[in-house]
Amino acid sequence: MKLVLSFLIPCAALFAVSCSAVRHCKAPELGLPAAIVPGAVDTLTLADMEWWRFYGDSALCSIIRRTLDHNRNIRAAAAHVEQMRQLYRIRKAERLPSLGVNVLADHETNDYYGESSKLDPEFGLKATIGWELDLWGNLRWAKRKGEAEWLASVEDERAMRMTLIAEAASAYFRLVALDSELAIVRRTLETRREGVAKAKLRFEGGLTSEIVYRQAQVEFASTAALIPDLENRIGVTQNALCLLMGAYPGEVVRRRAVDMQSSVPDSLPVGLPSQLLQRRPDVRAAEQRLRSAMGSVGVAYADRFPRLTFTLQGGWENDALKGFFRSPFSYVAGQLAAPVFAFGRKKARYKAALAAYDESRLGYEQKVLEVFRETVDAISTYRKLRQTTVLKIHSRDAALKYVELARLQYQAGSINYIDVLDAQRRYFDAQIGLSNAVRDENLALVQLYKALGGGW
Repeated sequence: MKLVLSFLIPCAALFAVSCSAVRHCKAPELGLPAAIVPGAVDTLTLADMEWWRFYGDSALCSIIRRTLDHNRNIRAAAAHVEQMRQLYRIRKAERLPSLGVNVLADHETNDYYGESSKLDPEFGLKATIGWELDLWGNLRWAKRKGEAEWLASVEDERAMRMTLIAEAASAYFRLVALDSELAIVRRTLETRREGVAKAKLRFEGGLTSEIVYRQAQVEFASTAALIPDLENRIGVTQNALCLLMGAYPGEVVRRRAVDMQSSVPDSLPVGLPSQLLQRRPDVRAAEQRLRSAMGSVGVAYADRFPRLTFTLQGGWENDALKGFFRSPFSYVAGQLAAPVFAFGRKKARYKAALAAYDESRLGYEQKVLEVFRETVDAISTYRKLRQTTVLKIHSRDAALKYVELARLQYQAGSINYIDVLDAQRRYFDAQIGLSNAVRDENLALVQLYKALGGGW
């Protein structure tokens, strides 16, 4: 009975101290809404699609793969994960006994005053086992803290992966949009060149005044002036993609032409609030940091109580090699180290750990709020830009009809050439507007996919 009590009393004390260590740690108050978007309760989420299926474009997928394989930031994040994993292994090993072996051979000469010289050789082969009994959970809380820090680094690496995929996709869509805009400008420039040639012939033939010819020249020069800036922006965007892919500037990035007739639906599944928190690695990282802060509270609390350490040493020891293995040696020690008076330092560390936990808890709650705001904004932005793209398609088609009718009426003498130029300008602006709308829609889709936690 005494043996049972001697075992149960420390266990009960350990359980009580473990529970009381974090009793002042308040749980996060999230109060999640019923749905991400009011009235829309989806059981599926867009983020469940793998990124290579979501984007589909082989050129873009190749860029993303190179980014994930060669980007220096993601490789540094992976190295940090490995660092935290090894540190966690240290925390785990600290709960286990330590074993050491000591081989000793010395030859000491003692020549004290008034005494004859003496030789004092010693040979030893000893093994030492040391173990700290984790009475108050100090080592256990340290292990939990190390595990949370490791898992937080894993989630940080995933969040960086998600961000790099979004950055690569965004840069790619900006690049193809610039290609589209440059192609529109060059086609328009050819039309302007033909207009200048025709206006010159009409002017020299006396059919029109000089002002018509000069107007055509102004339109041609204004269009030509757009090309250098576009070519420069294309080069800068390519260099940004090269940096993401871990390459030096100057590499030509392979890409496809932009599709002006997007077939993406007006609405996409966004899932449930709980799914959003599970999918977002930055939220999961904040949660693990909260767990780490709780572990620090446990460590600081347990550090206020005594530590019990056992040491067992055994082997052989003799002053000569003869009969060495017939000279056994053993040593057993137990040490109880207890703080007596530390001028409030340990209590202050505990309160500081509690304050750090509250800081992490509030940071976690704020992160959840920011994630929901970011997601709702991304959903709204995508839907509105999708509507804008549809309207821009109608605007471009109408402007094309306007150009055709203006050209026919000018040839029939019903309108002036300035009206034809006005129609061409409107068509040019409508093409650029549609190209930008498609670009913005693609960028909004990338941000929506990222906001929902897709990509890692």
